[in-house]
Amino acid sequence: MKLFQKACVFTLISNFLFASCNDQPASEQNSTTTKMETVSLKEESVNFTVDSITSQSYVVYDEINSAKRPVVLVVHEWWGLNDYPRFRAKQLAEMGYLAMAVDMYGNGKIVDNPKDAGAMTVPFSQDPQISLRRLNAAIAKVKTLSQADTSQIAAIGYCFGGGVLLNAARLGLQVNGVVSFHGSLTGTPVKKELLKSKILVCHGAADPFVPEAQAAAFKKSMDSINANYTFKVYADATHAFTNPSSTETGKKFNIPIAYNAAADSASWQDMKAFFSDLFPNK
Repeated sequence: MKLFQKACVFTLISNFLFASCNDQPASEQNSTTTKMETVSLKEESVNFTVDSITSQSYVVYDEINSAKRPVVLVVHEWWGLNDYPRFRAKQLAEMGYLAMAVDMYGNGKIVDNPKDAGAMTVPFSQDPQISLRRLNAAIAKVKTLSQADTSQIAAIGYCFGGGVLLNAARLGLQVNGVVSFHGSLTGTPVKKELLKSKILVCHGAADPFVPEAQAAAFKKSMDSINANYTFKVYADATHAFTNPSSTETGKKFNIPIAYNAAADSASWQDMKAFFSDLFPNK
């Protein structure tokens, strides 16, 4: 049975910075457990070509709902497009969005160790335009889907994905809003004429890979152009705080990361509030 070619019925009960991201699904606590209705999630593989690679991306949405709905891109950690970003995409689909988990590396490449993962991220840090081109191609593809409200598009990213999105936003990515979960805050300089997106940064106060000096420099740069951004800080949260398996992964690879349930829950709620303001008519 080919992965992502089936419809699944869900009853809703619920260059080293990126090293700490995890490749496992989030815990059931992040499922939308309070809703009583049933939705039918349609999962599809969606391919597009850019930079001589084929991005083998993943789309999921509620097929019972026939209305057009806002789009949310999900950008994976440095492991590639594995189960974790797909899980987050499903959560977003349960909330009524059309979600696309984007294969940034292309050709379905997935890695399982920090050495190979680090090598995969190098081109993106050396040339942030790569991220912009691939995200633009993803947006162009998702806009062809009949379920997409092409005027309402956002993107979220974890670790590598968060840094990638912030860089792309500073380069002029045409989306309504961007959310970075424990992503890098350095990279492309911000320019008022290029930054079009509202931004939410979800940052762990104890993140050793994004120290306070980096956070302060980011906020100073955003303030210098009066950018529309929100910077949330979660007490005692280290890098990769959103992923329940990050503690185990940290031990496996001797990386100082850990899951923080309170920060995970709070940051997801902050994202939901951000989207409510971003898409008031949803």
